[in-house]
Amino acid sequence: MAPVIPFNRLVLLVVLAMVAFAANSLLCRLALRGGTIDAASFTTIRIVSGAVVLWAIARMRDGTMTSAGSWGSGAALFAYAAAFSFAYVELSAGVGALLLFCAVQVTMIGWGLWSGERIAARQAAGLALAIGGLVGLMWPGLSAPPPGSSALMISAGVAWGIYSLRGKRSGDPTIATAGNFMRAVPFAVILSVATIGGAATDTAGVLYAIASGALASGLGYAIWYTALPGLTSTKAATVQLSVPVIAAAAAVVLLDEAITLRLVSSSAAILGGIALVVLAKRQR
Repeated sequence: MAPVIPFNRLVLLVVLAMVAFAANSLLCRLALRGGTIDAASFTTIRIVSGAVVLWAIARMRDGTMTSAGSWGSGAALFAYAAAFSFAYVELSAGVGALLLFCAVQVTMIGWGLWSGERIAARQAAGLALAIGGLVGLMWPGLSAPPPGSSALMISAGVAWGIYSLRGKRSGDPTIATAGNFMRAVPFAVILSVATIGGAATDTAGVLYAIASGALASGLGYAIWYTALPGLTSTKAATVQLSVPVIAAAAAVVLLDEAITLRLVSSSAAILGGIALVVLAKRQR
């Protein structure tokens, strides 16, 4: 039986985890929008630094790495990280986080439906509202995000959704994540070698990538998995609704990004629709 986490500590862990997840979008956008580092190098440094931190955490917990994770999950993790980086060459931090979050949730909900889960009418309406919000965000117009980068971020969300679904079958999630990060390293190195002609790095870009991998990813995931035993699955899904909001708000303050009416209305539809789905009890 998992130990009971004191409420104050649980709240602190959840807040830190959500801030870390949002920070990934901010750090990636900050590094790539000014061309301080190329997307492939950012991906590789992020994955390697995340693997090092998670390996250290696993060792401190006396976890064995011999059978942790899987190559399939490592490939899905790499696909997410690579698409995420290349998408942020053009996307704003707020829009990117919203597209990522929506794609992850729709992927996981869609898999549940494919696997035989039944949802109530309110949940179906919520899913339709979320998809409508995504269509509204992507609809061609002056304030629409770049379609190519948007497609990449949606692909990143699908990959992360697949990774999350695969993770439900693993043992200790922190140990498994450490193993998956280590297995993602060879894929990232191959990507960097294949794109070496366009490689560009400087000190700032490397530091942003290390912070994204070691702090926002490595420590962020470790903190989140520490908090998860104190949350129901519904609460865990619902609290993640805060990530796009945190990312968008921080991007306005730190990156001088604009908040458009399209982004606000689409965000309300997407987050509200997904909230309807996860807050209602699913029926089989």
